[in-house]
Amino acid sequence: MVKKPTIDFITLGCSKNLVDSERLMALFESCGYHVTHDSENPQGEIVVVNTCGFIEDAKQESIDTILEFAQAKAEGRLKRIYVMGCLSERYLADLEAEIPEVDGWYGKFNYRQLAEDLKAPLPITEEPSSVFRKLTTPSHYAYLKISEGCDRHCAYCAIPLITGHHRSRPMDEILNEVSWLVSQGVRELQVIAQELTYYGVDIDGRQHIAELVERMADIEGVEWIRLHYAYPAHFPWDLLRVMRERQNVCNYLDIALQHVTDHMLSRMRRQFTRQETYEMIERMRKEVPGIHLRTTLMVGFPGETDDDFRELVDFVKWARFERMGAFAYSEEDGTYSAEHYTDDVPAEVKQQRLDKLMRVQQNISAELEAQKIGQTLKVVIDRKEGEWYVGRTEFCSPEVDPEVLIPSSEHLTIGCFYEARITDAEEFDLYATTRL
Repeated sequence: MVKKPTIDFITLGCSKNLVDSERLMALFESCGYHVTHDSENPQGEIVVVNTCGFIEDAKQESIDTILEFAQAKAEGRLKRIYVMGCLSERYLADLEAEIPEVDGWYGKFNYRQLAEDLKAPLPITEEPSSVFRKLTTPSHYAYLKISEGCDRHCAYCAIPLITGHHRSRPMDEILNEVSWLVSQGVRELQVIAQELTYYGVDIDGRQHIAELVERMADIEGVEWIRLHYAYPAHFPWDLLRVMRERQNVCNYLDIALQHVTDHMLSRMRRQFTRQETYEMIERMRKEVPGIHLRTTLMVGFPGETDDDFRELVDFVKWARFERMGAFAYSEEDGTYSAEHYTDDVPAEVKQQRLDKLMRVQQNISAELEAQKIGQTLKVVIDRKEGEWYVGRTEFCSPEVDPEVLIPSSEHLTIGCFYEARITDAEEFDLYATTRL
């Protein structure tokens, strides 16, 4: 019996990159390879590094990872290295010159060519199956990418420079993938895109995200649908109706706001105002009672004053976001802000503002989570760790949101859903029991 050669995939960056890796892994398996993902100690003959090029820290992590495998190749522990993804999409010529140890470079959209270039190592005796991806997540949930690219040109963001214009996937193709995922045991869908709410505009000029989510919710076996990366300007309000009416559409929305003052929003080119921001949040909470909003905010953008920051803190105290992340501005070459603004907020001021904003949010999170004590919530079990089963409510996305800890003595099943009563709360975790 001929041993299949092994390819190990290393995925860096966001869940959208993960979906690309999963698609390519399925393609390689159909060509006769054995594939692994993010092994702690890759032993394969070939490594494929799927890179991130969004911000400076992510770019550095990608380069360090490539160099690490280049060293392994030099020491004879690895035969070949291939690189794909956002970093090589944007900096291909520079990378080819600086890291000649890499055997091939592929971008964000031509990565399927890698499978063609390596070709099938063994004779294929069967027709390739209609497998969309090789899932790397726990078997009960998966990420579902509905589009690529972004037509919003925010001043600080390099994503349009990397991914190009917004391109929606055909709706029937997405729904077919959902049906396939359900057939594989997936019950929870994390719907992702660079700009979720723009879905369909490039096809016929209309936003179709509400229709898409409604049709996904109709597919038997879909237990939860969670929506990520919405944009506030021109928000499709019919989406809230779908969220309110369909029990399997989670009352959760990830919508990055970045800032709140008109001064900052204008400089960021966000196409949204302070008043519209406040009105939008009030309307969302009114139309979907109990909705959990996740947002991302930025401090230290060029020109941010003390008054801008104070107003941002006041806004966070008013909005009381259930989930919030924040980061300090980092200048990215080629962006509008890098070419037109001076990065004039000192690094130490950025850090002080970031720390203060997150302290405020930490207190809010602790208060909001404590309010759940005594409630009975639906929980999915993701894994078992020591003395605890670790799960999530509909208000929690994997890896970034609070988790629910249930004693392992209750003998639960990974991937199943349970009614659980919340017994205690910490800042970012809940404790519960299924013994109601």
